[in-house]
Amino acid sequence: MKKYRNPMADQKCSSCGIGLYGEGTTTFKCPSCGGDRIGRCAQCRDQGVKYECKKCGFVGP
Repeated sequence: MKKYRNPMADQKCSSCGIGLYGEGTTTFKCPSCGGDRIGRCAQCRDQGVKYECKKCGFVGP
């Protein structure tokens, strides 16, 4: 039987560092430079915890 990997399994929240899985998590390109992928867990999204792009330093809620 072939196992399929969850593409989100290797992603971590850019704010708190936990692995991204389950409902409410998301990943998106940096809104400023578009070069880095930002990961957000449900809790950090809900609480508006800040994140920072590793490439350009953009900080967002």
